[in-house]
Amino acid sequence: MNDVKGATVRSPGRPRSERAERAIIEATLDLFAEVASVSRLSIEAVAARAGVGKTTIYRRWPNKEALLIDALATIKPPPPEVAGESVREDLLTLMRVVGVHRGDDRLGCIMRIVQAEAEKHPEFMRDYRHTVMAPHRQALMNVLRRGVESGELRADLDLDLAHAAIVGALLYRNRAAWHDAPAPPDYPEVLLDALLRGFAPPA
Repeated sequence: MNDVKGATVRSPGRPRSERAERAIIEATLDLFAEVASVSRLSIEAVAARAGVGKTTIYRRWPNKEALLIDALATIKPPPPEVAGESVREDLLTLMRVVGVHRGDDRLGCIMRIVQAEAEKHPEFMRDYRHTVMAPHRQALMNVLRRGVESGELRADLDLDLAHAAIVGALLYRNRAAWHDAPAPPDYPEVLLDALLRGFAPPA
């Protein structure tokens, strides 16, 4: 029988790995909000803030851009599942998660920095759009397309324009500087009902 007296009982490796990854992600988001630039963010600074070695980070991510995109993905989770029974209800389900960081100072700051960095780092923004934003766009476009096919929306509806009208109006209301208070809870519903008067097929 092995003598285990005085031995340290170690927790499984996976939880420790998850804790390290969470620390790295949080450090990346915190530092990105502080330095306000993709260029000024560094793996060295992230490692120091997270309390891990650089090799721990490089085992998971090939560079800081990939790390930052994964970190940003954690603050914008995948689009919610839709019921598929009503185009209006499905659109509302998706609209309610647009701009949900309103009121969170750090997340609001991060999203403003991402927008400001778009012209300076086009490749980073391309990857960000593909990884983080594209699933949300695709989910909304799928519902709009289904609405056209089912006759709930007009046959000649411009899907790209409809998508821009929905998302643009939500972001404008949530981020416009002169709106001191968050949008009321029923704002997505009020907005959608106004838009559906133009999206619906002729009577």
